[in-house]
This record gives sequence, C-alpha cells and structure tokens, in this order.
Amino acid sequence: MVVNDVMIERRENPRPAFPLLNEMYVERGTKDDWNLYADLHYKSEGGLPAAIRFWRIVLRGETIGVLVSAAPKPLLKERHALFPRLKPGHDTKITNVHRLTWLNGNVRVIARFVVDTMYRGIGVGYRAQNLISRMEGCKLMEIQSSMSKFNFFAHRAGFRFVKPMDSNKFDVGIKFFRRVLRCNPADYEAIKQELASMTPELREWTIDQMREFYFKHSALEKTGARGQKKDHHAGRIPDTKLIKNLQQMVLGAPLYGVYQSPDWKRADLPTRLPLTAFDNQAPDQPLDLDKLS
Repeated sequence: MVVNDVMIERRENPRPAFPLLNEMYVERGTKDDWNLYADLHYKSEGGLPAAIRFWRIVLRGETIGVLVSAAPKPLLKERHALFPRLKPGHDTKITNVHRLTWLNGNVRVIARFVVDTMYRGIGVGYRAQNLISRMEGCKLMEIQSSMSKFNFFAHRAGFRFVKPMDSNKFDVGIKFFRRVLRCNPADYEAIKQELASMTPELREWTIDQMREFYFKHSALEKTGARGQKKDHHAGRIPDTKLIKNLQQMVLGAPLYGVYQSPDWKRADLPTRLPLTAFDNQAPDQPLDLDKLS
C-alpha cells in the first residue's frame, strides 16, 4: 500500500521452512569476508565507500553472506522526500554542519549485500538485513538498490520505500545523448553498433564527448585523485564501461528505502544473533531477547 507517497510492504513473518536457517547467525565480519563474495556483487568494480563496517552471515563456521554498511550521503533527494526537515533550505554553515553531524550519528547505509548462491531464496536476505539494521546501533538504516524493484527482500525486512525518482542527471543526460547519438540511450547494444558504424574521426569525437560529459557530471570522478582532470579515471576506462557508467549515471533510478530500528537505544543486544531471531516479532517491533534463550 502507499501512505504519504511511501510504498510500504507488510507481510506476515513466515516460520523457518529451511532447516539450516536454525544454524545460521549474523555477526561482525571483516574485509576478508567481503573478499570471498565481492565478485558476485554487480558493483564489485567500483570499490567500497567511506566509513565501512562488515557484517557476515555464518553457517557452521563458514561465511555464507556479507553485508557492508557505510556512512550516509550528506544530501539525498529521496531522503528529503521522506524526511522534509532534513532538506536544505536557507541554511547557515552551522546548520549544514549540524545536519551532517546528525546524519553520521543516526544513519547508516547498506552499501553492499551478497548471499552465497547456494542459500538464496530461502529467507536469508531479509532476515539478515533486519537483524543487522538493529545491531548497527543507529536510528535509521538506508538502502538504495536497483534490485529492490525486482526482489522484495528489503520490503520484507521492514524497509519503507519512496516512489522511484529520475536521477539528478536525467534531463541534462538525455539532452547530451540526443546531441551525440541517434539511438535509444537505454539500449547498450544499439549504442555500440552506432559507434561502430561511424567514421573513425566521428567515433573518436563522440567518445571524447562522452568522456568529458561523464567527468563533468559524475560525482565519483570528482573525489580523491580522480578529481585531477589531467589523469582522471574517465579518460582511462574502456569505451564499453564508459557507456555503462553513463547509462547508470543518467538513467539509473534505484529505489530508496529506510528502516527505523526499534532497538537503536538498547545496550543489551547480543553481538551475535541467530538468523531466526527475526521471526520472534514483527519487523518493526523491539527484538524479543527472552525468546533467544
């Protein structure tokens, strides 16, 4: 259902139907755990964001899934739609600093999440997301995920999602695509074919334009060493990856969701929880520790 333009998915908590769920636990992990499954994530080539923490799902001592949380983005229009008071207005330097301080103290983001292919489709994902969101110790856990359009595990974990929005670069990006290409900008193969059909001079000019546009508008290209234009990342990546990056920047519209933890002020949460602890209460109710004994 939709409440105040927010899509809310409510489902009954199914009791574990897969026997091994009773032997799975969630706990803090390390980068070594992430390295085990990084290649299975669609953002494996993009590196990891700032202020990361690793969590793992364990079965009989073996890591079978990894969640990476990170610091929140300072500004996010989807967040502002759900929390209008956080939206910048006529701010001073003091209020801008206070906003960032509040966000860093109260919000974390699910930046990466991977479950071993052997254990997908049995309820591991949404149970782990919910429990880790509680164990993080923050008030809000955010997620931005394109896969949430197709897989509802985050909805089952208790996350609320705002309606999809166009990317910040959608309008200027569509104008750019129309200026340099004739094909549908969402059709990756059509773009490659059109580039291949051009004269060498026109193809070189078009790709140069694409690189310059990507460098100018990509927030990623403005961070760290990538911000030095004379040797920026956009000038070195292969043409095929450049096309995909442009499409993601202009056309990507991941769903934004947020979970408000009912346990964020509790000091008695264990550092290790059985995955089935999710089933002892509704996703938005405090964790029932009495049922863990």
